[in-house]
Amino acid sequence: MLMDGDRTLVEKLVEHFPELREIYEIHVENNGGLLAHVFFWDVTQEILQCYLGGPGELQDWRPVLDFLEEEYGKNDALAREVIVTSFIDNLPYSGQPGEDLSRHLGPRLAEVHRRLRHNSHGSGLSGQLR
Repeated sequence: MLMDGDRTLVEKLVEHFPELREIYEIHVENNGGLLAHVFFWDVTQEILQCYLGGPGELQDWRPVLDFLEEEYGKNDALAREVIVTSFIDNLPYSGQPGEDLSRHLGPRLAEVHRRLRHNSHGSGLSGQLR
């Protein structure tokens, strides 16, 4: 079920980055509505494609990272969950194309990314949302 924080995050993202509107509209049509986590998979792939210099809708990936950093800092638990589980956790791992995209994350998202990738205790994502 889509909650307000999920919907608000996606609506603000598409408002700030109109080049993502077509991806959003296709997503809604294909899924019969908005599924924020699934949509963020598409957004992550679009950011990565832009970062790697491939064809895509985004003109620049940097402002999207800045936007996500800002939204993460607003302490909306639902928005944070989407950002962490469907963006940060889907960034390329070491040895994959675009692995160094994570070096361009803002300080809050970089810390979450670091904890996710270096968490040797297996405590899961719930602790990363704070």
